[in-house]
Parts: sequence; C-alpha cells; structure tokens
Amino acid sequence: MASLRQSSEIVMHQIAFDPADAKAALAQLPTSATVFALYGAEAHAEPYIGRTPNLRGRLERLLQPSAKHPRRLQLAGRVRTIRWRLTGSEFESLLVQFELLEKVHGTKCLERMRLRHPAFIRFLGSNAYPRIVVTNRPSQREADWAYGPFQSRATAERYAEEALKLFLLRRCTEELDPHPSHPGCVYSEMKMCLAPCYKGCTDERYGEEAAAVERFLATRGESRLVTLRTERDEASAGLEFEAAAALHVQVARVESVRALAPELVRPLSQLRAVILQASANPGEVAVFLYENGRLSGPAGFLTVGMRIQNEQSGSTSLFAHPMAIEPIPEVPGLEAAPEEEISSGAKAPTDSADLMRGLKPPPPSVSGSSAVSNTAGMEVQASEADMPMKLARGALEARMEAALTALVELSETPSPILRQGHLALLKRWYYRSEAKRTGEIFFPDAEGNWPVKAMLRGVGRVAAGSLQRSGSQG
Repeated sequence: MASLRQSSEIVMHQIAFDPADAKAALAQLPTSATVFALYGAEAHAEPYIGRTPNLRGRLERLLQPSAKHPRRLQLAGRVRTIRWRLTGSEFESLLVQFELLEKVHGTKCLERMRLRHPAFIRFLGSNAYPRIVVTNRPSQREADWAYGPFQSRATAERYAEEALKLFLLRRCTEELDPHPSHPGCVYSEMKMCLAPCYKGCTDERYGEEAAAVERFLATRGESRLVTLRTERDEASAGLEFEAAAALHVQVARVESVRALAPELVRPLSQLRAVILQASANPGEVAVFLYENGRLSGPAGFLTVGMRIQNEQSGSTSLFAHPMAIEPIPEVPGLEAAPEEEISSGAKAPTDSADLMRGLKPPPPSVSGSSAVSNTAGMEVQASEADMPMKLARGALEARMEAALTALVELSETPSPILRQGHLALLKRWYYRSEAKRTGEIFFPDAEGNWPVKAMLRGVGRVAAGSLQRSGSQG
C-alpha cells in the first residue's frame, strides 16, 4: 500500500516563481489535475487556492500577461511560490481544496465552497410525547436520532410526511399537557393521530407508536416491511385472502415510502462509508473512509498483480471477479505450470489458463520490477529474480483490510467545521446524477462489517475505468 496522506498535513510540491522568468517556472508544472496554492512574498498574505484539470494551462493564464485579454485576472506580480498536489478525481480535489481553505480561512471556507448544512430528519425522543422534525443542524448529542443526509430539505420533508402517513404519531409542535378538555386537531378528527393531547390513548400506547416510528427511520422502513410481510404470508397461508390482499397494499405503500430514502440516509452516529476513486498514482485506486463525521484518505490500493475485469468486452467468466495473479516465468525445457498455480487459490477457466501460460518474464535490461501485460491490458509486476510471485489466498482481501485499518488509525476527532464540511462534501458527491458521479461507495452491513468482496469488484471497475480513460487520452 502506498504512503497515506496524514489528515493533519497536506503534502504538496513546491517551486519558486520569478515574474521575470515566468516561462521557466511554468514549464516545470504538470498538465494533470491538481489543487494548487499561489503564495506571495509576504508571509501573512492569503494564498490563492484553486483546483484545475490542467495546472500548467491554468497558471499560464493567471501568471502570463496577455495583450489580447487585458481584463483577465493577472497575479504574476504578486506570486512568489507555487504549490500543488496531484489528484486523481474531482472528489479528492474538493476534499484537498476544502482542507487548504479551512487552514487559511477557518469557518469562512464553508461559505467559499458553498457547503451548506445537509437536511436531516430528527426524532425528538427526549420529549415526553416524541415527534419528528426536519432540521439542518442535528445535535451531535442526539446523533442516534438524526437520520440523513437528504438531498435537500424538500426531499426530507416529503419523506417525513409520507412516513407519518403510515403511523399515528402526532404532528403538532406544542409542548403537550394532556387534558380531556383539549380541543384536539384535524389529524385526530381524521383518525391520523393517537391524540395524546386530550388523552385519546395511554402514554404506553403512544410510546409504542413512537418506538415503531424510530425503528422505521433507523432501518429506512425495513422493520415495518418485515412485520407486514410476515403478517401477509400468515394470512395467505391461513386462506384469509382478503386480509392478505389488504396487507399487500400496505407493503406496497411502505416500499414506495422506503424508495424516498436513499441508502446514504442513516442515523448520523452510524453513518459510515468507503468511497473508491481513481488515483493520481498509476496502478492504484484511492480509498476514502467516512467515519465519525470525518473523511479520511486517500489510501492507495495497489492494483499491480490484480486481474481486472473488463465489462466492456462482454466477458462473463474470464473477468468475472478481480483476483491476484501469479506471473509464471518461461523456463526452457520445462512444461507450463499447472492451472492450479496460475491464480491465487482459484482454478482459472481453460481459456484463461491458456492465455496465462503465455506470460513471459521481463527482459533483463529493465531494472527493478518490469511490467508484463495480461489479456485485459492490466500490467502485473515480475520480480527482479524472475521468480513466481506467491500470493496467498485472500491476499486482495487482506490488502483492502490493511488500507481500511490505516485510515481508521489516522482518523482524528473532527472539529465542527470539518464535520460539517466533510458531511456536505459527501452529500454533494453522492446526490449527483449517475452520469456525473465518478467512483463508487460502499456501506457496512447490519453487523457493521464491510463488504470486502464487493469492494474489490468496485476496485476493478474503477481501475478499468481509469485504464480506459488513459487509453483514450493516449
């Protein structure tokens, strides 16, 4: 695994800039995607921080005066130092840019990047008669009762309204002092509320309904679906078809409400996710971890020695799952290695084995580890001694677990600014349209375990996409 960027320090490249010889400095800059900062001669001066898909092209426009564009922003006379960091994706660029701005501008970084508080549904469980509200500022002390983030406040309000139609929880906002003389409201008249205001139910009964709403929000409707499906199946088995049909209608209603809450919507205290993105380093996929209110990473997951699936080829067997492969040197006079030694623990298909036997050792003139191409165009590394690279069963799973462990160890308790900014960045990326959202996201299961095998398949897709983009650019 490649070196991991410390969460408290952003490692950046740096060169000096002389306005009298701007071309010499600009020629040293890469043409890749970066986050950059331009510093003046004064130590107290605020740097100019930005991100660009082409650093050299962007700074040529900023630091080289042009007679054709006299109104263009020109910073050559003020800049003395250029710093930059290569990034492999827009997600990483936004994260690095935010952390740079936070170090310079403090709370104003949220405004500069237009990072607003995401919308949550808050369950007021500490109230004697709980209810739900939509808020943009969930309390960290009651993070177990804040569910989100939603795409917008409007989507959160719609989900809350549709969810309340399935229960008899109160909608009023007053502090209740139940008494039989209370006039009630329209919801109690329509039998859409248990009416605790005029003691229309016991406190125990209202507590049961509130607990059901809390479970519904925490599981995104799964708790309600399990109950209804069980009752429907029992009614159907007992030949009570009318009751089963009515329960089936309720199941359909709950499923329609459940669809309004994406997979990202979870209790704030339990919101954890792994995001995979393209990396600026060749042969790697960037791994990010969101946990305890903070984005950590990237950690580089090495794809060297990993057979990547190629979904564009239409193959269903050869590249069905990523696996670690073992380069077999070609030794004169010896027969090809058996199929069981080709991959790490799994027998390859016949066509794959024939292709894998064609791997040849690198020429001796290449120093270090050299590349050997497999059928998918992915490069694998052979050792200098041309010996087979032994990868134990589960090597890729162990590699992923090591990356996650490193991210957890480097995670720090975030400040309120970082907590809001990182959550807003995650929400902004997640709710983009699929056509514009690059990378993949994975959530833990009900027991809190990561779906490592599914994440490895995601690594393969991200790596294959990077190879395809680099091939088209080349």
